[in-house]
Amino acid sequence: MKKIVLLFCFLLINASVARAGIVEHNFTAILGVFNASDTKFTYELTPKDYAIRSEVKTAGVFDTLYPFKAIYSTTGNLKGKDFETTSYKYQSQSRFTKRTKELVYNDKGEPIYRLSSKNDESKRVEITPDINNKDTTDLQTVFAKLAKQYNELKFCDSRMEVFDGKRRFDVIFKDEGQDTLSKNEYSPFSGNATKCSMYIDKLNSKDDDLMWELTSKHPVYFWIMEDKESKMPFIAHVLVEDTPLGRLDVYTKNITVKDK
Repeated sequence: MKKIVLLFCFLLINASVARAGIVEHNFTAILGVFNASDTKFTYELTPKDYAIRSEVKTAGVFDTLYPFKAIYSTTGNLKGKDFETTSYKYQSQSRFTKRTKELVYNDKGEPIYRLSSKNDESKRVEITPDINNKDTTDLQTVFAKLAKQYNELKFCDSRMEVFDGKRRFDVIFKDEGQDTLSKNEYSPFSGNATKCSMYIDKLNSKDDDLMWELTSKHPVYFWIMEDKESKMPFIAHVLVEDTPLGRLDVYTKNITVKDK
């Protein structure tokens, strides 16, 4: 269950980089017939740097059976058209386990060591310099880069390299054309949207992580709309058609846009 919660946490990241501002999204995730989690995502941007924070928490029956919450935060610099990660942190709490993870970067945006903990045990792992890691980024920044591309070009097609401190993989986005969304009991948004898909290329590595397997074997679909007042793009709907617990739909309940 935890890996599925993490999956839709990673997918809820999108904001325009056309101007400085703060965009806050609130999402609800429906897994099968259950309201599985509530998620809050905040993106802050200045001409020189950016900060991304996403919070996910199980809800309803899922929270009773499997209480879980997690926070992901990324900071970085904007250097021209490039996003350069300066820190990536993660913390989670389940019924019996607390975990943390942090990637520490040098002034060139290269990861140099990883800090992690499980309950009261912690460790530091040095990351061996590797030329293949030079142009990689963290998973949250990938979606910020996609948002920038979409805002400028209005299409999703791209391939981006990610390094999570242990594994390298490519995130592949494909433009699926235009579609129309209808409002429902979970989301008030309706109208024209761009449909995109996301795949993970594991680069021939083997792994038994559920999130890893889901996103490498099945496409994850998401629909991008544009806020009528601010003209800033946002993800209105995310769909994973096949998970071990059924279909997963993530809906945007509301967004708030603020100028910095």
